[in-house]
Amino acid sequence: MTSSTGPARGSRTARCRCTAGAALSAAVLLAGCEVGPDFAPPAPPQVTGYTREPLPGRTVASDGHGGEAQRFVQALDIPGQWWTLFHSPELNALVERALESNPSLQAAQATLREANEAVQAGEGALFPTVSAGISTAREKISGSQFGVATALPVFRLNNATVSVTYLLDVWGGARRQIESLAAQAEYERFELEASYLALTSNVATAAVEEASLRAQIAATQEIIDIETQQLAGLKRQFAIGAAANTAVLAQAATLAQARAQLPPLQKQLAQTRDQLTAYLGRFPSDELAEAFDLASLQLPETLPVSLPSQLVEQRPDILAAQAQLHAASAEVGVATANMLPQLTLSASYGSEATATLFTPGSAIWNLGAGLTQPLFEGGTLLHRRRAALDAFDAAAAQYRYTVITAFQNVADALRALQSDADAVAAAAAAERAAADSLAASQREFRAGAISYLALLDAQRTYQQARISLVQAQAIRYSDTVALFQAVGGGWWNRNDVVNDRG
Repeated sequence: MTSSTGPARGSRTARCRCTAGAALSAAVLLAGCEVGPDFAPPAPPQVTGYTREPLPGRTVASDGHGGEAQRFVQALDIPGQWWTLFHSPELNALVERALESNPSLQAAQATLREANEAVQAGEGALFPTVSAGISTAREKISGSQFGVATALPVFRLNNATVSVTYLLDVWGGARRQIESLAAQAEYERFELEASYLALTSNVATAAVEEASLRAQIAATQEIIDIETQQLAGLKRQFAIGAAANTAVLAQAATLAQARAQLPPLQKQLAQTRDQLTAYLGRFPSDELAEAFDLASLQLPETLPVSLPSQLVEQRPDILAAQAQLHAASAEVGVATANMLPQLTLSASYGSEATATLFTPGSAIWNLGAGLTQPLFEGGTLLHRRRAALDAFDAAAAQYRYTVITAFQNVADALRALQSDADAVAAAAAAERAAADSLAASQREFRAGAISYLALLDAQRTYQQARISLVQAQAIRYSDTVALFQAVGGGWWNRNDVVNDRG
């Protein structure tokens, strides 16, 4: 069977792989044919990059943890366990436990096994159907139908048969149906890979979020300690008349505001921990042994930038969309075959007797062939084929959208990482400047050289700078995870995935 990538419409007829010049019946029986279309994977997009401007070779670097420069390497392969590049034994252990126990992942594995079984069940259509039957019955019939006036005696009729039925797959409809089932199994396979990628990415992102929240809580607690000490000093100065009561009240309000920032952070941390336990298939009441902080995570310094032609072969969602397109293509062939004549062969052999079942005179048999051509079904078959064509068009559009979204994901991650490096460098510089300013302001305030309001401004600036630095570092880690997810996560290099029973 040969055809274009897309299914034919209108008066375009299916083309067969039958030998030219042979009689139609002989060609059907010997070679067979498959109505179209034959599926061909879509060509990769004709683009050479993800961004309008060329990527820089590396991001900017800054002092401090999380400020390392990251290099973008074209066509760099990705390890199957990409999360190990963060060099965190706690993260590695958490991901491994999630892969073992996550219910959503287990559901995806079971769904794939179900799809594989459906393929094997569908392959049974290529073989004859063999069935056996045996029956016995006591009967009494009227003798008048045989011209006998007297009543006939009651007798027992015994019957045993073996029947064989074979629907010749003349037009390849059964083979197209198997092709569709195999494509659906392929879809479930890549859905499983997408589940692996989503789970590992979510665990890594949640670990980064936990580390960020712990750092923000620590920074907020440090600010609370500083402001508590400052309030105590103001109270002592107020007691001896060296400070106004308004300064004491203002400092107390500032301390209260700092303390008010702590409960929301603690709530987010608890919720993030609950999310991590859920990823592991556990209940929120279960406590995790692992705890994360930014210092325990190392920023990967070499980042992969897959070639656009490789991305369509790496992203599980793109491959899943391609499998759906393949299944839709095969369904067009199924719908087309259903409009054509169907040839069925049948045979049976058995024995029927009123006494001893298996005797020479009790043998019965038959051979038969049937040809069925749909003539009028109210347009059902025609519209089913048109529906299959429309489903193919929808799958093709969905495939294109999936590819565009994938390229957007990679472009967004690449731009984000460049911006993140700049943000961390700026935040680190701002934090150092704010810390120096606060230390100088505290000295000058104790010496009476500046007012309390000036010290208060320095405290607030430092507090915001500390938290902004922590947030910038965490975003950079999260966007690094997002890039690994966007380029496919290296599932093709992993050997720890059980896709089916084998």
